[in-house]
Formats: sequence, structure tokens, C-alpha cells
Amino acid sequence: MRETMRIIQCIGNISAPTRNGNSWKWHIQDPASQRLTWNKPPKSILVIKKIQDERLLQPFKELCMFLMEEKEMIVYVEKKVLEDPTIAHDENFGPLQKLCTFREGFDDLSDRIDFIICLGGDGTLLYASSLFQGSVPPVMAFHLGSLGFLTPFNFDTYQSQVTQVIEGNVAIVLRSRLKVRVAKESREQKGVPQLGVAENGLIVSKLGDGEVEKRVMQCQVLNEVVVDRGPSSYLSNVDLFLDGRLITTVQGDGVIVSTPTGSTAYAAAAGASMIHPNVPAIMITPICPHSLSFRPIVVPAGVELQIMLSPDARNTAWVSFDGRRRQEICHGDSITITTSCYPVPSICFRDPVNDWFESLAECLHWNVRKKQSHLTDVEDY
Repeated sequence: MRETMRIIQCIGNISAPTRNGNSWKWHIQDPASQRLTWNKPPKSILVIKKIQDERLLQPFKELCMFLMEEKEMIVYVEKKVLEDPTIAHDENFGPLQKLCTFREGFDDLSDRIDFIICLGGDGTLLYASSLFQGSVPPVMAFHLGSLGFLTPFNFDTYQSQVTQVIEGNVAIVLRSRLKVRVAKESREQKGVPQLGVAENGLIVSKLGDGEVEKRVMQCQVLNEVVVDRGPSSYLSNVDLFLDGRLITTVQGDGVIVSTPTGSTAYAAAAGASMIHPNVPAIMITPICPHSLSFRPIVVPAGVELQIMLSPDARNTAWVSFDGRRRQEICHGDSITITTSCYPVPSICFRDPVNDWFESLAECLHWNVRKKQSHLTDVEDY
């Protein structure tokens, strides 16, 4: 990524303590203090559009023409977007042939993009995250999908909103990601990517572990890592380690390890609490555990979690990363998860707190209830 971005922020929500006489005090910092400014004006923008959605054709065209003609910016789009029949066969899209294109898994965008604009639902933001396995450019997400919890901007006023972002000094929330490392014992499989290459966000390498050769895959995850029982009718039986110590064995349909951003996704459906993305934490949520006392827990960001099949597990497990790249986990394989040092800078419509509660109310209808009527007569008691 070009050196054009500067994020004015305080790392974490609590600064170092200061001493006042014999007492110590902590300085709690406002999440809204995180701001995005530019060291120099941005020039390159990546536009992510939901594929094969005719409703997005006109917004996509308008945005790209606005960026190229009025803002004189270099616009990147995925090659398969322009290969979409609804665009390829439309003569009105002729000027868009000037767009720069890339192919997922083949072209490295890390040093080309200043910021990202997403058109669609939450999935477009997850996809944008998967394209950058290191530092991620700031992301501006427009709500043109079905849910839109992570997409706070309305496209009706896109010109003024995009202009404000280009000029800088906008609120931003740093959405933490998970750094995931999957070590699998080498097994002859067809269709497995070659070593040392990246495919769909996975970095593949080999690791010698004594006499056992292991294949290592790494990726960055914005929402969650899900380990489940797959097609088996047996319970999932996996051991969960925290910083090298066995803390429990998960017996049930599986387990979800999520970021605060992911706490409003699959984890919320599985009964977990919803956590604001500014909170430094990792959530562990069981999926239909065969135990009445197995409650979701929150652990500090930065701890190292490891998930392995229990020695007496009757079946294998399956793992997916933000709902993609699903693969089987066998005995001898391991999944290591910790907080990534590469968050996703997500541009806010207002500020991190207001945007989050707005999404809770509008998308998830949080605490929606018919209000209780007030008492009008003492005799009503």
C-alpha cells in the first residue's frame, strides 16, 4: 500500500498509567478520536462490486465515472466484474474499459491501492479484507446489499461522501483480524496449491517437524474461524488450548473463534454477546455444545489459541475462514489463532459508537419491543 495514509489514533482504549502522588490513574480514550488523514492526496482506488447483481450496475458505473473523470483517480476493479455478461454486453459501459483490472490470487495489490470502496453487502467487505494479507487500505462500504451491518454509507449522496474521504480527516474504526495458521500433515491431494504461492488469501509453505512433514497455510480473517463436524453425524470432539494450556474439550457441533466484528455474525446466532469492534478481544463460542454449562467466553486479544482433534475423536472436523476456503482437519493437524497486527481500517459514517448502535437497531432490531404503557390510575396497581 502506498505511503499516503496516516491514522491519528490511540492504540487501544486505555493508555499507560500516570502516577499522581501515591496513586495511579488510567486515561480512558474516546474511540471517536481515531481519525484518517492523508500525507498526500490518494490517487488509486479499488472498487469492489458484488458479482452478478444487476441492481448494482448503475451505481457501479456512476461511481467509476465520477472517480475517473471528476476526481482523476486510477480505479482498479476485479477482472471478472468486467467479464460479467450484464456489463460486457452493455454499450453504455464502453468508457469503463479504461479501468485497471486484477485477478484474485494472481495479482498483488498491496502497493497499488490507497483506499477501497465496496458496493454491496457485508460480504464485499469480507472479500476486500481477504485480498490483503498484510496492511489493508482504508475501506468505505456502501449499503447496497441485504443486511449491511458493516456498510454504513448510503449511496444516494456518494459524491459528497467520497469527496469528504478524499479530503481526509474522517472518523475510522480499526477492525481487528485474526491471524490463522493451519498445519496439516502432508497427504497426497489433488487440486492443492503449490508451495510458496498464495491462493484465495492462503499462504502455503512446508514445515519439517521431526520425521513428519507438515503443510502450513496462513490467512487473515475478519469475522470468524469456524470448526465444525462437517457431514459426520457424530459430535465434534476437539481440544482447545490457550497459550499452550488445554482449557477445554469442545463436544458438540463445533466452535466459533471470532473477532469483535464477527461477534454480530455467526457468533451472535450461536448465543454469544455482541462486542464493539474497538474492544481488544477474541470470542470463543461453542456451537450446540452437549453441555448445559458451556457458555461463550471472551479472552484478551493477543493470546494464542490452538485447536486440534481430540485423540479419541470419532471423526474428522472441518474448518472455514469467513465462510470460505472450507477444508478437512484430521488427526495430527492443528489450527493456531491469534490477533493479527493488520486490522481493517473501516471508515465511519459518523463515528465508531454511533455507527455501531445504528447498525444494531436497523439491521438486527436490537431490543425492539412494544413499550409498556404508563399507569393512569392508582387503582391499576
